Amino acid sequence: MFPNIETVFLRQMASGDRLSLQVYKFIGAQLGKKVYIQSNLHGAEIAGNAVINQLIEFLLTLNDTDLIGEIWLVPVCNPIGTNERAQHFSPGRYCVYEAKDWNRIFWDYEKEADDLVAFTKSQLHINLEDVRQNYLTIIQEQFAKLLEKINSPSSVSYTEFFRYQLQSLSLDADYLIDLHSSNNQGLDFLYYCRNREDSAKYFLLDFGILLDKYDGDAFDEAFIKPWLALEASFQQLGREIKFDIEAWTLELGTGMQMNPDSVAKGVRGVKNYLVQKGVLKIPDSSDDTKNHEMTFVCSSNRQKYYAIAGGMIQSRVELGSQVKAGDKLYQILSFNKEKKLPSVIDIFAEQDGLVYDISTNQAVNQGEFVLGVIN
Repeated sequence: MFPNIETVFLRQMASGDRLSLQVYKFIGAQLGKKVYIQSNLHGAEIAGNAVINQLIEFLLTLNDTDLIGEIWLVPVCNPIGTNERAQHFSPGRYCVYEAKDWNRIFWDYEKEADDLVAFTKSQLHINLEDVRQNYLTIIQEQFAKLLEKINSPSSVSYTEFFRYQLQSLSLDADYLIDLHSSNNQGLDFLYYCRNREDSAKYFLLDFGILLDKYDGDAFDEAFIKPWLALEASFQQLGREIKFDIEAWTLELGTGMQMNPDSVAKGVRGVKNYLVQKGVLKIPDSSDDTKNHEMTFVCSSNRQKYYAIAGGMIQSRVELGSQVKAGDKLYQILSFNKEKKLPSVIDIFAEQDGLVYDISTNQAVNQGEFVLGVIN
């Protein structure tokens, strides 16, 4: 099965060079769900590009009868962020011109759905698939209005144009997968939304973090929040429904690296997810899924530790360590300009938990991130 390969214009630079996206669209012989997968939204988080490449290589070996629906793959979805450099380092988390996080810029219909209750009442006795299509039509109509401003003489900032291009590719998807990594050094896990725990297990990762507290305007959040709001609205009116619409952010290891183990977990998880969701008709790993144990925690239970003084981090616990309240997490070797000897400051855990993220740089200014613990 060979994909349709399309190029999407993104930006013309001052030099005249043009940046684009490339979309690989695998279309099955039968109609079905649309899956949208992208990688590298943050410039330093490159592991997902290897995952998408291996997925493309795998899909090339299948027949179109093995795919029900379609899979759209967009590697290197943010060329500006990916190409950003500070000497040997690739930051790329922010649009430096606008001082915005590349993953906090997306349009969220839920924020402007003032007539949600009225819509819900009008759909109370309509079958689920028709409700989905009716609501999607409203979302698409509101989204289309963004293009009017883009094409106006005053136009819009680049982040608004960029988000429009990505969301225009993914707005009508059934399943959305956004491939990330830690900015620093992190474990492999996923972020998920409420009532999606059963599907989360299909990715075969060790743990998932429930987004019970949204950071705001992230790609996965902006996609799924209107549907979660509609589910809640129906529930308030006495009808329990759940749309087969899902959004996931997979965090695959360390920034600026394509760790083979993290990539392998990403490929294995995405393939199994697509099989379990009925998108791919290939030999599955149902036993692996059935027997897989996964730990679920809430995003509100994350605790980040910031340096209480400037200095050098030493004797830090390793990534993946289980710690107890009172355990030593790390030391700060702190220098001064007060005619005193250097001091060593011990930092202890405030609660039990798992160390899931640690800073790459072991030289810190006061107030900079050192590690993250989730309990």
